[in-house]
Amino acid sequence: MYMLILTATERGTMKLATYRRNGEDAVGIVLPDGIVPLALVAPDAPSTMRAVLSWMPDNAVDLAGAPALPLESVQLLPVVPDPGAVWCAALTYLSHIREGGDRPVPEYPLFFLRVANSQMGHGQPMLIPAVSSELDYEGELAVVIGRRGRDIPMDRALEHVAGYTCYNDGSVRDWQRHTTQITMGKNFDATGGFGPWLVTPDEFGDPSTHRIMTRLNGAVMQDTGIDQLLFPIEYLIHYISTVSTLEVGDVIVTGTSGGVGVRRKPPLFMQPGDVVEVEIDGIGILRNPIELAPVGPSAFRPFHPAIS
Repeated sequence: MYMLILTATERGTMKLATYRRNGEDAVGIVLPDGIVPLALVAPDAPSTMRAVLSWMPDNAVDLAGAPALPLESVQLLPVVPDPGAVWCAALTYLSHIREGGDRPVPEYPLFFLRVANSQMGHGQPMLIPAVSSELDYEGELAVVIGRRGRDIPMDRALEHVAGYTCYNDGSVRDWQRHTTQITMGKNFDATGGFGPWLVTPDEFGDPSTHRIMTRLNGAVMQDTGIDQLLFPIEYLIHYISTVSTLEVGDVIVTGTSGGVGVRRKPPLFMQPGDVVEVEIDGIGILRNPIELAPVGPSAFRPFHPAIS
């Protein structure tokens, strides 16, 4: 079992977060009464989440008497601010496939990659790009890798999981449709919510027993059981690791269910002043306000090559 050994755990559960306070980034243990800086209770612990995930399995932390910072005194950052890879699965829920029309059920998982700059943490604004008005929500479960591996068999796959968290795979729909590859519409700065914190597998339990819900301004947009995933988490890990070595801190975003804004009639895209929430029972709520991105110094101008 992959876990961080805590003592005096009557104060809380196994949740880890990356946060910023007084201009410095750190990792902390999230408890009901706040967040305990890991450096306070384990001075030899690393200071970044990726390094902490490697350090975790063999170390114990005694929380007895450790003072907690109020959560409102820190800014939560993406759970892993600098992942080596963010593998995002598409078309993994039948309800999402069906709402897109007469699309076939994929034989294999469809993946695209996100870059780190496209992500933001809980409470940070999700930005509508200056070049689009079609920012959509996609509530998803994210899996964070805690043990390096290649060609991982399904029956050993969960041994490589450090924990789970919420993800909002924000999609800029018109830029998705520029080509048959959707990557550009998935990588605008600050469009992927990632948090609020990591819940370790021993605390979260069987992912298939949990539900995921997306709300926009309090109204439920998506609501599904994670047991409706067409491809189980073990298979997603097995499939990716057949192609590429999974490194500690890599993220697998497992896909979204039906109810996305672009498929509503009329389409529903997020607007400045909106608040979007992704909630997974056993983890918590990822909440982000919606704002307009600042206009860059040089406005985008399409270029179409001349062909004679």
